[in-house]
Amino acid sequence: MSLEKLRIKPRPPSKLAEITVLFNPDSYSISKSVTWSPPITSTSGKVATDRQLNAPPLTFGGGGSRQLTLELFFDVTQNSRVADVRQETDKVVALTQIERDQGQPPVCQVSWGQAPTNSDFPFLGVISSLAQTFTLFKPNGKPVRATLTVTFLEFLDPEQDKRKTDPELTTYQIKQKDSLSSIAAEFYRDPKQWRVIAVANQIINPRQLEIGKRLTIPKLR
Repeated sequence: MSLEKLRIKPRPPSKLAEITVLFNPDSYSISKSVTWSPPITSTSGKVATDRQLNAPPLTFGGGGSRQLTLELFFDVTQNSRVADVRQETDKVVALTQIERDQGQPPVCQVSWGQAPTNSDFPFLGVISSLAQTFTLFKPNGKPVRATLTVTFLEFLDPEQDKRKTDPELTTYQIKQKDSLSSIAAEFYRDPKQWRVIAVANQIINPRQLEIGKRLTIPKLR
């Protein structure tokens, strides 16, 4: 069985090439924060307590982004084609820099082997932290060995995330000759409910629909 290498692939429209690491990491870590808050009194701003409870009830405040941290090792001492390890590490550095056409660094997909669905990999995110340590040098000062500590911050597509948390969420791609009334008739059996779709998708002019755009079709209350 061949060794599966970890890969970092910038997502289109980025024009940067996919990176295959020289050496797989010995370990990686993933962290995620979830916000839970106790009730606060309106007068003092302190946590509200109840003498009949061992602890105050908590209110869910939302989930934070996952963070993937990798320690990547680079060594070109045995590579006759690469005289400076920065030729390799700069490929990762480029992922932290603004792309002229996009106005921001690229979103990347980190993949490594086969993983269970909704597991660690593939991990979609942006680099939020990068530290480089160079540890071996040629007589002329060129580094040939380095360790990079890279942290990716999870990048979620809001529409896809809604589908995961709400299995009943429905979407529809606008086709030629569609109208909000016809779409409402198809999903709600009532063309008069077109305003529900318009509000959910922030459509100002229902007569001007963008062909190919995907609409969220909310559930009727």
